[in-house]
Amino acid sequence: MEEFDSRSSSSSMKTEAVAELSILIERINPILSEIRSGSMEPALEKAIASLESDYERARAAVASPPKHIECLVQNLGRSLGLTLFASRDSPLSNKEKIEALCKEIMNVRFDSSSWAEETETEIEAEEIVEEIAEEETRVLSVDEAILEIKYGGEEEFKNALLVLDEFVRDGMIRSEVINDQELPRILCSRFRSCKGNHRFIVIRIITYLAQHNAHHKEKMKDLEFLSALVKSLARDAEEQKAAVGLLLSLSDDAGVRRRIGRIRGCIVMLVAISNADDEEASRDARMLLNFMSTNTQHALHMAEAGYFKPLIKYLKQGSEMSKVLMASAVSRLELTDQNKASLGEEGAIEPLVSMFKAGNLEAKLSALNALESVSNLKSNIQRLIDSGMVAALLQLLFSVTSVLMSLREPASAILAKVARSETILVKHDVAQQMLSLLNLSSPIIQTHLLDALNHIASHPTAARVRRKMRDNGAVHLLLPFVAERDPRIRRGALQLLHALSRDAQLTEELDHSHLHTIATVLLSATPSDCDEKAAALGILANLPINDKKITDILKHANILPYLASTMSFSTSTMLLDESIAGFLLRFTNPSDKRLQHYAAEHGVFPLLIKLLASSSEAARSKAALGLSQLSQNTLILSKSRKLKWLCMPPSVDSLCQVHDHHCTVKGNLCLVKAGAVAPLVQILEGGERGADEAVLGCLSTLLQDEIWERGCGYLVRKAGVHSIIKVAASGSFKAQEKALWILERVFRVESHREEYGESAQVVLIELAQNGDAMLAPAVAKVLAQLELLQTQSTYFT
Repeated sequence: MEEFDSRSSSSSMKTEAVAELSILIERINPILSEIRSGSMEPALEKAIASLESDYERARAAVASPPKHIECLVQNLGRSLGLTLFASRDSPLSNKEKIEALCKEIMNVRFDSSSWAEETETEIEAEEIVEEIAEEETRVLSVDEAILEIKYGGEEEFKNALLVLDEFVRDGMIRSEVINDQELPRILCSRFRSCKGNHRFIVIRIITYLAQHNAHHKEKMKDLEFLSALVKSLARDAEEQKAAVGLLLSLSDDAGVRRRIGRIRGCIVMLVAISNADDEEASRDARMLLNFMSTNTQHALHMAEAGYFKPLIKYLKQGSEMSKVLMASAVSRLELTDQNKASLGEEGAIEPLVSMFKAGNLEAKLSALNALESVSNLKSNIQRLIDSGMVAALLQLLFSVTSVLMSLREPASAILAKVARSETILVKHDVAQQMLSLLNLSSPIIQTHLLDALNHIASHPTAARVRRKMRDNGAVHLLLPFVAERDPRIRRGALQLLHALSRDAQLTEELDHSHLHTIATVLLSATPSDCDEKAAALGILANLPINDKKITDILKHANILPYLASTMSFSTSTMLLDESIAGFLLRFTNPSDKRLQHYAAEHGVFPLLIKLLASSSEAARSKAALGLSQLSQNTLILSKSRKLKWLCMPPSVDSLCQVHDHHCTVKGNLCLVKAGAVAPLVQILEGGERGADEAVLGCLSTLLQDEIWERGCGYLVRKAGVHSIIKVAASGSFKAQEKALWILERVFRVESHREEYGESAQVVLIELAQNGDAMLAPAVAKVLAQLELLQTQSTYFT
């Protein structure tokens, strides 16, 4: 009974499907009649033929199962849609009704979930229909895809796009079909609403169309489409590469290049892609940029994005106007060091120099400003020197032609930067020529010239140049500028005098009034003007230390009290620290105890101890030397009757742990009471070794014969022995020598040998085997203290 019911239900459903198919056939028949009665284009004839073929199959398949009927109905709907599309230029009546019928047919579905198994006749019919579908699937699939791309919804569009993409990649699509269906226009129109991977597919199809038919490119030049395409430059790598390739394909049209260049962010993205890792995308982006660079505005935008090749090409080969335009752009751009390096490496310096040498006034000025922008980079400075720019700049500065006066300031600014290179030292008399220009120039040019002279005089290999400058009267020429009201000129003059005083004492050139002027500048400098103070103190520090007249002048100027009162809270620099430390050495001279007491009374100890923490190794070394000079006289001063009379009442707690006296900082210049030992040891614990010799020399003043045992004990308590062993292992020869001298005294005490002997042993044996032969006697003495070597050994000799 159940089997009968199932067959009955299936039969009923088949009857319904056949009835619906019959109705659709009847509705299509008048449409065919109307279209046949008019004139037809070839495309319409082809669509009608397809529709008639599907129409006849539908009529013949009335007996087929519903599943096959559904397939035939869908084919019938697609053919009707293609016919409608092909007749877009033909005068058909009732087009709206035809469109409605087309959509109705496309949406027809039959429910076959409860059908019974098919009969052998039904299977044969299905096979026949499949064979027919297989025969025409290629042609129909292309047509169907085009139809659904135009009329279909989101899902239909996506599916049709995939089908069409497959045909395009297989090369199975005919150009006349594409032309008839206006596929490029349709795809460009729908591209803006595409998402994800479908954008990439559309770009690939459009690119194929553009490559196979140049006529299609006309439909792709719309600004809206180009704007949407440019957005793909910022998306994933595959889409980005495809977008660059399509833009390159379209760029043979000047109008397209112009439109692309105007789209915001396009050039920046192309420059970024040109520097990316993908070789193909990078190559295409560079080609596109080069095509677009025929427009000077585009070339300028490329330079703003860091792509300088077009700009440099204009500098080399462009018209005079375009050269000035590009040079002016270089001076306006905010260039990074990498940008400046790129400009130099890619050849911008040479054409700019040529513009300056041979161009008109506008060209000269724009070239100078551009060169100033890139000339603070060492590699570019060398290119300027190699191109003969120094002589050209000096020639301009000596010129009295009024027309060229406006060029002198940028020329002097470039000269100041070029002078940073030591290569300029081989240019004979350059420094002397600059000096001769000082009194003939405006304040701004004077400032630049002084900067240039300071760079030249400060080079490590410039001793010969400095001597020649002094011999030619540079000091007398500069001294009036020390009193200059313009702080930049005054600072520059002081710095140059400081440089000239490094390897010569300027006692003949500097009289009392000059020293007074320099001291006045120092005392009136603002707390933040470290460079001016460093230069003034540096000049004074380089004067002969033993000249008592100079010392008296400096004492009366109250410089030492000024430093003690201001340096504790003022900002400082390495150079200022070095100048202060050098200046203080005059007041710590061990041969003048009275002067040392003056220095102690006016705060020299806190100054020197603060300098022990300076970031400048030279300042730390000089500070340690100053403390050492003060400490040399502590023991002698401790024994003097005057000091004993000044001491506080006897108290065990107040006795110095090293000198065993009632020491004070100002009374007998005691390092221990000043708290200097801990920061001295800290220097030895650090990684820099330049100040070790001075520090160890200072600590050794605590180990003099009368106090060595207490001094060694104090070093142990301050955890200084390990640091001294460290210096013995890796310090300079002089530092190792002093470290071994201290260790020999430390290891005289048995408890110290037990505590530090094992760690010192490894270092000492290494020094004995591989160290400097001149250290051998000192090493042997320490080894003997550790009982690792007999004191009678020939190793001592």
